[in-house]
Amino acid sequence: MSSYAHESEEGLSSSRVERARREDGLAMNQPQPPARHALRLHVLASGSSGNAAVVENAATGRGILIDCGICKRDFFARCKEAGFDPVNLEGVLITHDHTDHTKGLGVVLRGLAKLGVHPSVCTGPAVRDASKYVREVLDTDLAPFVPFAAGDALSLAGCQVHVLQSSHDAADSFGFRVEAPDLPEVGGTDSLGYLTDSGVVTPQCHEGLSQVRLLALESNHDPHMLKTGPYPYHIKQRVASDFGHLSNQQSCAELAGLLHSGLEQVVAMHVSRNNNTYRLPLETLRAGLQEQCHGAQISVAYQDRLVSVV
Repeated sequence: MSSYAHESEEGLSSSRVERARREDGLAMNQPQPPARHALRLHVLASGSSGNAAVVENAATGRGILIDCGICKRDFFARCKEAGFDPVNLEGVLITHDHTDHTKGLGVVLRGLAKLGVHPSVCTGPAVRDASKYVREVLDTDLAPFVPFAAGDALSLAGCQVHVLQSSHDAADSFGFRVEAPDLPEVGGTDSLGYLTDSGVVTPQCHEGLSQVRLLALESNHDPHMLKTGPYPYHIKQRVASDFGHLSNQQSCAELAGLLHSGLEQVVAMHVSRNNNTYRLPLETLRAGLQEQCHGAQISVAYQDRLVSVV
């Protein structure tokens, strides 16, 4: 059992807090079973320092990168750890223009270009215009640009990607629903929902996240930790606003409305290092599932460590 189970964070040094969080997370994330379906989610990094995730289609061997806010070294190392070859990327989906989702785009795409790979960069025109990292990539012809708007559907990696309008203080912001034909031995359609960086769950996002098998859902902050934490007042107001980030409790409430018999895996995303712990989202979401007698598995995504669900 980690030391965090016996102590609150108050009064602990930052190194002890971080160590306790790591231990908590390692103990509470459950090992994943072998893949039985087409879609796999590899969260390479999630948090305010950088975000990137790969949706892999096991039926085609192809993949889609969602956001690219990490360095080239971490990108390639965690893809290797996940067992995904990044030469199989067909596209990069950018959720919004903030730097923790875009700052690694250029270095990663230059690394892929050396391997002869040029995945499309897909995002809204307002996001392209607002992000220097996206513009720099497109100005140097490293990747073709595929503009989209909320409500659009894209074909990538043998998947249909449905673009969902989210609610964040960015030039524009999106979540995604990814669908693919399931493995032949299973049949039907496999599906994944992905939503981070949204102050509320919009009706379009709620509909798009419904009836998925894999769900990546923001669980950014604990309201009490945010209120009493180190952020300036205006930042606290921003985070808690309808254009900020989902709290653990908001995530739990949304999850309750998304439960169905086919939901197997839920990943708590974009966990704040200043206003949350890795334990609290897990406990909150698991309690919500227990109330509904639902057997979905809960994992937490980390800033500096791979988490894969299949």
